[in-house]
Amino acid sequence: MPPPPEAALRADPARPWRAAAASYVGNEPPTYEAEPTTLPLTDPEDLRDVVPDTVLEGARYGTLTLRAVSLRGDAARYRGEPRRDALLAVRFGTGDSALLLVAVASGQHAAPGAHRVARELCEWIAGAVGGNQARLTEDIHTANRGALSSGLHRLTDRAYGRLRAGATVRGLAPADHTASVRCLLLPAHPACRTRVFFGVGDGGLFRLRDGVWQDLEPEGGERDTVGGPVIGYGSGRPPVQRPGQEPGPGPGPDAGPPPESDEPVHGPFRFRASVARPGDTLLLCSAGLSDPLRGEAALADRLAERWDTGEAPGLAAFLADAQTGVKGYADDRTAAAVWEA
Repeated sequence: MPPPPEAALRADPARPWRAAAASYVGNEPPTYEAEPTTLPLTDPEDLRDVVPDTVLEGARYGTLTLRAVSLRGDAARYRGEPRRDALLAVRFGTGDSALLLVAVASGQHAAPGAHRVARELCEWIAGAVGGNQARLTEDIHTANRGALSSGLHRLTDRAYGRLRAGATVRGLAPADHTASVRCLLLPAHPACRTRVFFGVGDGGLFRLRDGVWQDLEPEGGERDTVGGPVIGYGSGRPPVQRPGQEPGPGPGPDAGPPPESDEPVHGPFRFRASVARPGDTLLLCSAGLSDPLRGEAALADRLAERWDTGEAPGLAAFLADAQTGVKGYADDRTAAAVWEA
């Protein structure tokens, strides 16, 4: 079935040289040029601080295919600001016992060193996951969601504790030295289709099943669903979360108490384990993509049309889809999508 007219990609007549990758949805073109213009200012004494405009990553293990991208927002490209989003995709272990981690983080707007904070948070969480890879893999394979939830909660809390300590050393307010972070744990074993999400802060977790978007975003407090009902099921598009919405079911009786700690500046810990079906596409993304997905129906329709396929797109095609423009949304976009064979 062809997409409705408003979902069709539009070429910008004012910029005929732009490739299809820079097209947009909606009635008006985005405010800023969709291609990089101004490079960020560079300190010659700290070239390790340079952040590339765009990062692409991909992998295939067992029944899953991963595509991931992090790209600088149109506004940052125009102003010559670095990309605040960070993306880290890594593998721990070998063979069928391997565990994949995809971490996405977004630094604070206008905060000094926001891109470094986001990167550090991804690296700290990855180090902790890698150090506990055997136990995490066993818990995923045995569907021990209580141990997963409480363990990942403590792991994430320790990473935020390091950020708070760093803010104190630098004389910064914790709110200026923090980031949102969202992660996926993906077992490489082809017989295990459990997919684990955890994180803190803004962004989105969606599933495309049978051509319909489902919003899987947990409301916090370690809410968890394994193969059960999901928020927005059957709506066809990711809905806007509304205050007062009933939370999903809580963790199992074996979950144990959460760690005793201060809540991170960005909000509560979020956790969800779900079981994938053949044909599913799971999407984890920063707020730069989740906001237009929830706010512009044409973008949700476009990506559903492009990604509801039996085969994952190539890296270039995935990049083109992820940077489809929408007027009013010019932030960094980071997305990781998992196609299930």
